[in-house]
Amino acid sequence: MKKRYKLAMWGSAALVALSLAACSNGGDSATAKTPKLPQTFSASGKASESANNGTLKIGEVSPSPFTGISDPLLISAKTDQDVFLPGGQNNLFATDNNYKIKDGGLANLRLDRKNNTATVTLRNNAKWSNGMPVTAKDVEYAYEVLANPQTKSQQYSENFENIKGMKDYHEGKAAGISGITFPDGEKGKKTVIHFDRVTPAMQYAGNDFMWGTVEPYEYLKDVKIPDLVSSEKIRKTPIFTGAYKLDKVVEGESTSWSPNKYYWGKKAHIKHINIQIVSPSNVTSALKAKKYDFTQGVQAAADYPKISKLSNYKVVGAPELGYYYFGFNLGHLDTKTNTQVTDKNKKMSNKNLRQAMMYAIDQDEVTKKFGNGVSWRANTLLPPVFKKYYDKNAKGFTYDQAKAEKLLDQAGYKKKGKWRTQPNGKPLEINFAAPNSSESANATSKYYVQQWRKLGLNVKFTTGKLMETNSYFEALQKPDNKDIDVWRGGFSVSSEPTPTGLYGKSAPFNMGHFVSKENTQLMSNMNNDKAWNEKYRAKQFKDWQEYMNKETAYAPASFSLDWQPVNKRVKGYSVKPADGDNAFSNLQLTQTETK
Repeated sequence: MKKRYKLAMWGSAALVALSLAACSNGGDSATAKTPKLPQTFSASGKASESANNGTLKIGEVSPSPFTGISDPLLISAKTDQDVFLPGGQNNLFATDNNYKIKDGGLANLRLDRKNNTATVTLRNNAKWSNGMPVTAKDVEYAYEVLANPQTKSQQYSENFENIKGMKDYHEGKAAGISGITFPDGEKGKKTVIHFDRVTPAMQYAGNDFMWGTVEPYEYLKDVKIPDLVSSEKIRKTPIFTGAYKLDKVVEGESTSWSPNKYYWGKKAHIKHINIQIVSPSNVTSALKAKKYDFTQGVQAAADYPKISKLSNYKVVGAPELGYYYFGFNLGHLDTKTNTQVTDKNKKMSNKNLRQAMMYAIDQDEVTKKFGNGVSWRANTLLPPVFKKYYDKNAKGFTYDQAKAEKLLDQAGYKKKGKWRTQPNGKPLEINFAAPNSSESANATSKYYVQQWRKLGLNVKFTTGKLMETNSYFEALQKPDNKDIDVWRGGFSVSSEPTPTGLYGKSAPFNMGHFVSKENTQLMSNMNNDKAWNEKYRAKQFKDWQEYMNKETAYAPASFSLDWQPVNKRVKGYSVKPADGDNAFSNLQLTQTETK
């Protein structure tokens, strides 16, 4: 039902929602088999005109209200991304099922390796949902918003500085981006982007060398770029290029939609769509009550057995473009240069300490007992959906209490009474951040603290308790947060796997502030001239995964399937990437009420 080209954060413990009372005490470790889920569903019977004149009801699974940021450039939370999906995310390009860019979308792309250019040609009938034409300036303006030094878009990374003039613009040394030109003028349909070099990643949607959406310049030009994130034009009355136009936002609760008569693609059948926030703890009962036609968001693994048995719903899914991880605070963001800085004197700077904390967690047992086949222990920071690049042989962190204790002993974290001290003899207190979610998800976070305290580490929840989800997100994004030492988070990743947008030296999502020459070099190697050779490129990805496991600045937690229940009155539902542009306009209903 969606193309996820953008990076976004998940609430930390929504995925593997479980009760861990017996997890560390042995017990049944039977592993549920990973289900083979269809990627499409279409109800039997003909669509009904009276049903299509009604409302498609979608539940967005989230423990907290959405913040209301609709702009793909400014979104940092997946919930915001989801509640505005019927607008189409303003995507430029169509893709095949491997996310490789193809002709036929809002625009076509031509890469020229000889001249190091990318030419973006908009279709003649491309319009915004208010009737304004989509222009070449709208393609360029997205880069202005992305890289404006005062925007602090979470989507920016140093890879965009491959565009000529981008670095000077990002650093405030230039008023515009010299490397983006308009052969037919700003109101034309053609934009040419000039690069230092064309890279292999540019063949795929979601890469962080080229931005993949348009931004409505004429509509937004009166709003200063730093003010966009709080403006009504972004939060209350945004415009889109997709199959539906936004009718109403109920702050934090719901969005309502109707067909966009200016959409260039297949016209929408269903006359109304309503997307409403539903708590993870209520989603199963809501489906039993036939409240939603399908859900979006991250479904709890613990809910899968009950939901998959509902006779009036069909579970549809695909490998998740995302993963859960543990992050460690190793530095700060230099706000003057907008670059991450690693501080060797930080509390969590000792690699032995970080690795010990990971070996103390029995993530295999957690997912065997409670993942129900739709979640399993992650072994790297790259999800297995990227088959060519994922390192299936990486070990990751399996439970080994003795090894964890040995690592701490070797590094000088000696016990003094109940707790271990720092190598310098000073007390050690570690603050762990996790969001307040469902009862079972909260038990997961408490299990982690329990295991770390068994090691003799005095770990406490930041603020003394689990955090409200939006407050948790805000805290993680502070330039220099002294109140968080370790956290469990989740990333919804781009459909092109180069990780610079998450772990690069200029990436705002690098919230642990980890920077090293080797990390930068390995990520750069993924898109150098040699990387046009797929074997070489795959090796660079696998070398990077091994390196990140060794450094443990971030550590893998779990992978999953992205699964959603679809009511059996819905026709045309698909999660195939190639169906992305028309994902909502393909939908129809066979009866007036939810089955």
